[in-house]
Order: sequence, then structure tokens, then C-alpha cells
Amino acid sequence: MIDGRPAQHDPGAGGWRPVSWLALLALSGCASYQAQPIAPAALMQTFEARTLDNPDLQRYVRAHLQDDTGQPGPIAWDLATLTLAAFYFSPELDVARARTGTRQAVIETAGQRPNPALQFPLGYTSNAKAGESPYTYGLGLDIPIETAGKRGYRVAQAQQRSNAARFDIGTVAWNVRSRLRSHLLNLYAATRRVEILQQQIQAQQQIVAMLDRRLTLGAVSAPEASQARIALARNRIDAARAQQQCQDERARIAAVIGVPVGALTDIRIAFDAFERVYPDIPADDVRRAAILNRPDVLAALAEYEASQAALQLEIARQYPDIHLGPGYTFDAGANKFVLPLSGISLPLFNRNQGPIAEARARRTEAAAHVNAVQVQAIEDTGRAVQNYRAALDSLHLAESLLAAQQRQVQAMQENFSAGETDRLTLTLAEQAFYGNALARQDALVQVQRNIGQLEDAMQRPLSATGLPAMSGRGRNPQ
Repeated sequence: MIDGRPAQHDPGAGGWRPVSWLALLALSGCASYQAQPIAPAALMQTFEARTLDNPDLQRYVRAHLQDDTGQPGPIAWDLATLTLAAFYFSPELDVARARTGTRQAVIETAGQRPNPALQFPLGYTSNAKAGESPYTYGLGLDIPIETAGKRGYRVAQAQQRSNAARFDIGTVAWNVRSRLRSHLLNLYAATRRVEILQQQIQAQQQIVAMLDRRLTLGAVSAPEASQARIALARNRIDAARAQQQCQDERARIAAVIGVPVGALTDIRIAFDAFERVYPDIPADDVRRAAILNRPDVLAALAEYEASQAALQLEIARQYPDIHLGPGYTFDAGANKFVLPLSGISLPLFNRNQGPIAEARARRTEAAAHVNAVQVQAIEDTGRAVQNYRAALDSLHLAESLLAAQQRQVQAMQENFSAGETDRLTLTLAEQAFYGNALARQDALVQVQRNIGQLEDAMQRPLSATGLPAMSGRGRNPQ
């Protein structure tokens, strides 16, 4: 008692201690920031250190090779193994994988339940009656309750968008593989062209030497000998260009894989994949494979399902959420316990018609996108099959011409052995044979380009379809 008055209760004398403990308990589970700075110099050093001999890469390639025997030894670098190396190093795939991680985190966000909120009513009555506490204080909770399954629709929408992001990884991976195959095919074409041109140059050199000898004897005219030297120079220029293309394509291949150019310097690349052709490709099978397997089609379907969930969510938002607020209040000496029900919006001016209409429109748009992607897949496969068959017919014609030229060369060789023709005539026939071999090689490369077009239409290797293949190398000169 002070001055004959009872001591008033002090709300700060210990009433805030439970609150402080609650605050500390809540903060103890909070995440903390971890800085992850990026050093460009370190990134450059890491990139320059990349090689195909990397042990982690070797393990990755062996783990994904379908026909790996498990025996130790060097990996044969071809289209399949270099594609795996590109999947391992490609920065584009790193971005796509990171985007999938972001979409996966959105699922966690969508599934979170709203936290309850603490309330601390505090007041002071200036004209309190004698003997009554002038303070009003208490503790309350605001517990939000979502209704109509909104949380489930949010999670479903986020899950479908995460699925679409995973399918996008497949699209990016296929684009990487497609570009790699294109550059490998260019390297193969340039390499084979160099081989044939070198044989043609040897034959042309013999022709020039023989014509020069005949020119000194007056057996041929100067223009005839000059034309032979011009043809030799042209062959050498073509060979030099093909050599330069080999170097350029190796640099492009390194860029697609994600390694420095030096990583491919001493690597022998096998081109067996470009020596196979398919006698026939059923258009219906290719079309079905495109519709059922293309990642962009599957991603479009996932986005459509996400739009379905978004529409369900907006329809569910017509129904208000509920807020329960149980609490206790000490009001001027009176203990009051309350259980209010709040947050119920009245549908007087709108019933969420606008967002529902938007969600319906987005679903219609997503459905149209699915249809457009499927139609594009069908058109791509149809055009690719048509082009492939035309290229295969051209290859058959080029092989027929090459076979006829080869028979002619063999007949010339027999006549030369019998003394019925001279060496110049035989060498001219051989030189013409190499010209036809170049034409036949160009036809084979065109067939391989159309195989790539077919695979891009399906976004799946033809070798994985089970279609019978045959060697396309045929009668290339050795």
C-alpha cells in the first residue's frame, strides 16, 4: 500500500516474458543468408581446365552408356558419347536444371499453410473506478483457415508447372544434341571430302605430269595441259577449304559441348553413326512417336493442366476464408475469453467473376497452344519423311552412277594390263571416278541431314526406334 491505496498491478513487471520467449522460439527456426559470390577469373580457370579425360565425366558417360560392358579402357568418342559429354558440361542445361529447381521451390511455397498471428490488446482507462486496474491487456490468436481446397489447387498448379520445366530440360537437351549432331555431320562431311580430294589430287598430279611430258614432245596442246594444271589447283583449293572446315567444326563442337577447343585436339572422333541409313521409315510410326514423346508437346500438356488447376483455384476463391480469433483479455479487473469468427467477405459487389474469366481464357489459350504444338509436330514429321525419301532416292542414283564408273575403271585397268590402252586414259577414268565419289558422298551427307531433320521432328534418335538400318558407306573409295 502506498498512501493508503492498494498497489496497482504493473503489466510490464513480467507479463512480457512469455512473449519474449515465444519470439525467441519463432526466430530460432529462421533461415540465414549465405553469400555465394561469383569470381569470373575462377570461372575462366575452371572452364579452361575442362577435358574429356575428366574422371567424373568418364564415370558419367560410362554410367549412361546402354551398351557399356563395364570393362576399363578409353572411351570411344562418337555421337553418343560426345552427346553425354555435352549433357555433362553444357551451360544451357545448367540453366534449365536451375529453372526446374526454382519451379520445385514454388511447390513448397504453394503448399505452405498460413501462420497464425499473435495479438496483444493493450489499453489504459484514465477514469477507472477506485480499486480497479486501469489497464486492459491480453493475448489473442488470429488463426486463418483456407476453405474450398484452395491449398490443394495451388499445389497442383505449381506441380504441373514444375513438370513443364522438367520437360523443358528435355527440349534444351535435345537442342544441344541436335546442334552437336549437325556439327559432327559437317566434320564428317569435310573429313571424307578431304580423303577423297587427296586421292583425286594424286590422280590429277599424275595427269598433269603425263600431259607436261606429252607437251614437250608436241603430243598435246598447251591449253590442254594448262586446263589440267587449273583442275589440280582447284582440287587443292577445295581440299584446303575442307581442311579449314574441319578445324572450324571442331571449334563449334567444343562450344556445344562446353569445353575449350584444345580439349578436342588429340581426340579421335568416330563417325559410325553417319554411315547408317534406313531403307524405309514409316510415316505413321514417326508421327506417333513425335506426338507421344516430344518434350515440347508434353510441356504444353503440363501447362494446360496447370491452367486447369488455376481455374479451379479461382472458382474456389468465391468462398471466403475463415479467421478464428480465440483470446483472453484482462479488462479493468474483468477476465474475458473470446472466440470471434472474422474475415468472411460478403459477395455483394462481385463473386470473383473477373479472375475466373481470366483463368478460363488462359485455359483456352493453353489448349490452343497444345493443339498448335501437336500440329507442328505432325507437319515436321511429314515434311521430314518426304525429304528423307527424296534424298534416299538421290543417294541410290549416285551409287548407281558410282558403281557404273567403278566398272568402267576396272575395265580400263584390264585393258591397260593387256596393253590395249595407255596410262593417261586409265588415270583420267580414275580421276572421274573420284569426282563421282564426291557426288555420292554429298548425297549420303544429304541423307544424314534429313535423318537429323526426322530426329528433330520426333526429338528422338532414329536408332532408338528399332527401325532396321544398313551401312551407307557403300562403295566409297578407300
